[in-house]
Amino acid sequence: MSFDIKSWITATNLAHQHKRHSCSQLGTHFAGFFSPELLSSAGFVIVDELPRPPIDVIMQLGLGQLLNPNAVGITLDDTYYLKPKAAGQLRVHFHELVHVLQWQALGQASFIKRYISEVIKYGYRQAPLEEKAYGFEDRFVENPRDAFLILAKDTI
Repeated sequence: MSFDIKSWITATNLAHQHKRHSCSQLGTHFAGFFSPELLSSAGFVIVDELPRPPIDVIMQLGLGQLLNPNAVGITLDDTYYLKPKAAGQLRVHFHELVHVLQWQALGQASFIKRYISEVIKYGYRQAPLEEKAYGFEDRFVENPRDAFLILAKDTI
């Protein structure tokens, strides 16, 4: 039996829709970095355990390193999930919003394919999509008052 990751993402986001917070509430912190349209369409959910595909699927894909118990967030299309300890950390929200832009730029199928292949080839932290997200996050943390508008095309 094959696993349909796209259906799993859709089902996961639907199952958590009632707990989803709009990122527009982050507008005072992220104005000038992300467009108002992105902030109003993206959302986040605070969960005790990050949603993950079944472990056997993760292992078959060669993505065991994504099972890191220290992970605090995961982005699934226009919604990202955070553990409670990360919910108040602006840098984590910023990082995950960059991933939302990457999903927009590439589309669901292309993002999934590229992300998986990069993590397998380079490892999680060195995967180019992650390096972009961490780069923007670091720039924000260094000077959160020096806004620079991030467009989807800039994130890939």
